[in-house]
Amino acid sequence: MILVAGGTGRLGADVVAALLAEGSPVRVLTRDARRAAPLRRLGVQVAIGDVREPGTLGAAVAGVRTVVSTVHGFARRDGGTPRTVDRDGNGALVEAAAHAGAEVVLLSVLGAAPDHPLALFRMKAAAEEHLRARLPRSTILRCAAFAELHLEMLAKTASRGGAPVVLGRGDNPVNMVSVPDVVSAVLAAVRGEFPGETLDVGGPEDLTLVQLADAVRRGLADPDRNVRHVPRSVLRAVATLERLPRLPVGQIAALALAMDCLPMTYDALHHPDAVEWRGSARVGATRRG
Repeated sequence: MILVAGGTGRLGADVVAALLAEGSPVRVLTRDARRAAPLRRLGVQVAIGDVREPGTLGAAVAGVRTVVSTVHGFARRDGGTPRTVDRDGNGALVEAAAHAGAEVVLLSVLGAAPDHPLALFRMKAAAEEHLRARLPRSTILRCAAFAELHLEMLAKTASRGGAPVVLGRGDNPVNMVSVPDVVSAVLAAVRGEFPGETLDVGGPEDLTLVQLADAVRRGLADPDRNVRHVPRSVLRAVATLERLPRLPVGQIAALALAMDCLPMTYDALHHPDAVEWRGSARVGATRRG
């Protein structure tokens, strides 16, 4: 049995579908039984629980061989934060897995580090450290930004105002990975191909947000409309709200500033001690060591 924590989220749902396609028995840990109803109809077991409440995790991990954690506390509206979910919540999940005799596949972020300017990256690094100390044969997947997510957000802003909105200048190259590539890496980790290893899961190229916005703009009814920008000065002002958990706009602005200013290419974020996993949605991911 494989437990997917966060299995009703964007990445988690795709991981569940891929595991089912391979014939693996799957259990999903979710806080909302209603969101899991379609999965239940597919034969997925549903465990109601919350990584922020360790007492709810024992039944979820019972009889489980592998726990896949796709949970995150970024820009949530329920009070969850990178500290309470990505660090403490994953820590509780690791402890529950250890007591159940299960290994963990932890979804982290490319560039996670204890001294990173963003709380999300620092809390992911703390979760990695906890997992390594507690279950050294488990696997960590450090993933680049999801291309599909950014394309969807740009398309949504275009539907509201007629042209995509880029947060910042949008000229900083950022490594983008396709969600199917991440799913492929998760499946390989679940199969036990990378015991005790950390994988940096990146895309085949670095792209700017302006390039993505131009791709969205070309598909609009009026493709000649210019891409719109939110100035960095506005992002800096909004980012001061980052510590207020129920105002996720602050976390979004802080991440946008980081993506606009910090080195975000694959070479800048790749850890020299990590296994490299690169690919594209067209050809699928390939491991290169």
